[in-house]
Amino acid sequence: MTEIIKGPLRAPAQMLQDQSYDGHKSLHDDSEAERLGIKAGPIEGPTHFSQFVPYLAEIWGDAWFERGCFSSHFLNMVFEGEKVRVEVDRPAPGATRTLCRAFKEDGTPVLEASASVGPDHGETLLEGRMAKMRPPGDLVILADMKVGMTGAADETVTMGPDQHMGNLYPFSLADKLKVITEPMAVYSDASAGKWGKPVVPLEMVSVLGNYSSRTAKFPVKQPAIGLFADLEVRMVNGPLLVGETYILRREVVALGESRRVENYWIRTKFFDATGTKQIAEMLLNHGVMKASYPHYPADRLPA
Repeated sequence: MTEIIKGPLRAPAQMLQDQSYDGHKSLHDDSEAERLGIKAGPIEGPTHFSQFVPYLAEIWGDAWFERGCFSSHFLNMVFEGEKVRVEVDRPAPGATRTLCRAFKEDGTPVLEASASVGPDHGETLLEGRMAKMRPPGDLVILADMKVGMTGAADETVTMGPDQHMGNLYPFSLADKLKVITEPMAVYSDASAGKWGKPVVPLEMVSVLGNYSSRTAKFPVKQPAIGLFADLEVRMVNGPLLVGETYILRREVVALGESRRVENYWIRTKFFDATGTKQIAEMLLNHGVMKASYPHYPADRLPA
């Protein structure tokens, strides 16, 4: 019988109340959330990733930071004041893949995920979800998006400990580490790991990979409000390090829709400063809420 590692309840912090893009507030603003029928601005999904890392690092050691992959489908939003616990299925000795889950205090599921160490990850949770996708109908907000589109240019990014990460992420790594649910020495102390610099926390990889994303100039119609529906973070020659410079390259790899949202999936590859050695990659399913776009045909909006 599989042993299930069960973590304690933690209270994640909401840090995106002041997030803005394309001249408007985001779903994480209480008033915008309420306008779209959500009771308050939710906590950003990747925040919950940190609760898994101590267990995955205990299972796989440094290999987790260097070649680990966390592939997550978000199930329900979490709001300030709610508590979350995580579960990790302990893999058999030598196994390189397992399953993870997060729940609210009342048992409401928050996310499901696969966790693995490479180079052979097998099919990740999100690869399995993508394989089952049906072609979308006539998209409105994403009408000009096409699979295979790439970002307008390479993007150069870095995350210093005190660097303000911009309008999309109006805080610094130091701010995050003050409230992170599971502090680890490797996030702030270079001597705690073998890589010469502190490690970018798993939940902050999406910040490093997204704060410059508007420069990709993907033709998503505005104003429209989005959310993360799925996120996979994969180390190839990791970890990503604090203060290091990286080159990002993006590609649209899938389009889809559900009753309430239109979806575009972006694969972002992180290269070293020379642009030749891949360090990591991120697969992000952006869900854009149909009701947030003022020109969406009324007869195509959910009742």
